[in-house]
Amino acid sequence: MQLPPYASPIERIWHYSYLVICGLIFFFLVFPIIVIIPLSFNAENFFTFTPKMLELDPSGYSLKHYVDFFTNRDWQSALKNSVLIAPAATIMATTFGTLAAIGLSRAHVPFRGAIMAVLISPMIVPLIISAAGMYFFYSRIGIQGTYWGVVLAHAVLGTPFVIITVTATLVGFDRSLERAAASLGANPVITFFKVQMPLILPGVVSGALFAFITSFDEVVVVLFVGSASQKTLPWQMFTGLREQISPTILAVASILVALSVALLCVLELIRRRSERQRGLTPG
Repeated sequence: MQLPPYASPIERIWHYSYLVICGLIFFFLVFPIIVIIPLSFNAENFFTFTPKMLELDPSGYSLKHYVDFFTNRDWQSALKNSVLIAPAATIMATTFGTLAAIGLSRAHVPFRGAIMAVLISPMIVPLIISAAGMYFFYSRIGIQGTYWGVVLAHAVLGTPFVIITVTATLVGFDRSLERAAASLGANPVITFFKVQMPLILPGVVSGALFAFITSFDEVVVVLFVGSASQKTLPWQMFTGLREQISPTILAVASILVALSVALLCVLELIRRRSERQRGLTPG
């Protein structure tokens, strides 16, 4: 954003000060994440920069931590569990969240505010409290320490993201389209898949990506409701920090950062596509 030519000196000072403050905040938030990427190529088993790395000596850099991640049985088992759990939890969260958002968008639904507050409460309640509650509840019904127990727990955590994104998409939805489809003989199921779903698809996909990231990166809940056979990638990283102190954690963290950036790019592309479809931005 550029300043208008008639801006006063005070407005110019505030504008550039605002940019500097934003830059410092961005640096403060991003630097701890970025610094682990070069450290993941350390040729030594250290969590700090070695003299050779600081001197940019090629012998100070190595891919051995990445090789260890892709060849170590423990890391691969954890990756397999994460790949099996996250998509299943995403499908459940997306399905339930989309249906809940569509239902709550109806004007005649009683206690909509209270129901919405309950459904998005996993985002508000401290994670340790949710994890403890799930542990005691799952223990009573016999699914604590099982695959489906972890999937359900992660689906609960991901559903609020789907509800929020789909609800935001439904704000501009034209209800007359549903009535037009009904007048042409379409039943509610056909109306949903042929009329409503294509228009709210960007919100559904965005919510699904957030649910996937939540499940793939979650560690607190899985420590409570999972077992050794459900050890996920974040759990393995947590164990590595506490017990093994393995620098392979840095390589795994770099891979997860790259995955998160890729998903955020997908979200941005979906957002821009949605704006073009709604006529908010030029094609």
